[in-house]
Amino acid sequence: MIVDLFAGPGGWDIGATRLGLDVIGIERDHAACETRRAAGLRTVEGDVRAYSPADFPDATDIIGSPPCQPFSVGGKGRGRVALDTVLDLAQRLAARQDIAAALAGFDDERTGLVLEPLRWVFAAADVGRPYRTLLLEQVPTVLPVWEELAVLLRAEGYSVATGRLSAEEYGVPQTRVRAILAAALDSDAKLPQPTHEKYRKGQQAQGVFGLKPWISMADGIGWGMTHRPALTVAVGTAAGGPDPSCVGGSGARATLYGERDAGRWINCTRIVDADDLPAYRGGRRDTIRLSVEDAALLQSFPAGYPFRGSRTKQFEQIGNAVPCLLAEHVIATAFGIPARNLEVAA
Repeated sequence: MIVDLFAGPGGWDIGATRLGLDVIGIERDHAACETRRAAGLRTVEGDVRAYSPADFPDATDIIGSPPCQPFSVGGKGRGRVALDTVLDLAQRLAARQDIAAALAGFDDERTGLVLEPLRWVFAAADVGRPYRTLLLEQVPTVLPVWEELAVLLRAEGYSVATGRLSAEEYGVPQTRVRAILAAALDSDAKLPQPTHEKYRKGQQAQGVFGLKPWISMADGIGWGMTHRPALTVAVGTAAGGPDPSCVGGSGARATLYGERDAGRWINCTRIVDADDLPAYRGGRRDTIRLSVEDAALLQSFPAGYPFRGSRTKQFEQIGNAVPCLLAEHVIATAFGIPARNLEVAA
């Protein structure tokens, strides 16, 4: 059984269950838990810090995506400022020192959560039931933390691979880049090989060197940019709905408008709230917004995935999730599951 330490709406878990694996997720956000239950995913509603390996005696592997907001380029960046402290605490944790007081000193309590998976690994090892596999995902700025954790995990006997993976190289219609850590106790840890081309500005998808063409935003959701994948879907904007960019600044919006103005765009033709449609009104340019369903599909969630909570909470869940298809590739490689034709689920 796999324990997902920061389960969210189920990005990792959908990937795992598609591969026939048993997974249970711990999540403290109530709306995300309601989403998970509606999707049929096993769920424990609560704070990861209140649990330990002893609460899941049948678990053999762990996965997780600690909260990324403190480290995100689009956030306030308290985690990036505290990076040196986090790395020092990781070493103290490996020495089996109590770091509770130090964790309480962070301005943003979520910063220290990036070390929770390490706590679980050491706790399991200390009682003679070490986890076979550890898989972690975060925003790219957390890669130095993963690399530090890799050193500590190797000292515990793990093989570890770290790196940045771009979602469009695994069939996701979005250029979301994530920092990944894969650790294995009884095998050589590996990151998945790309199945699709990497998107490069100004280049058409061709499907060269045995790779499939990347999937455009329009192909992924039926409208939008036809000549490139979507930019990263962020949690949301004050105007409502997500901005398809982790930065969310004027440059990202200019990319969307530039694609539309150049004719590399398919308009949304389904019947939706008018506020979701990309359009000009009254001579001014309106914000391009995605519906909940659109944003979920760009994250490679199955069509019709039963998100729960307010519209804002649904977008929050989607923006914070690891793309299901990327997660599936990472898990399949880590577990040695034979490669198959992994595609965006319809």
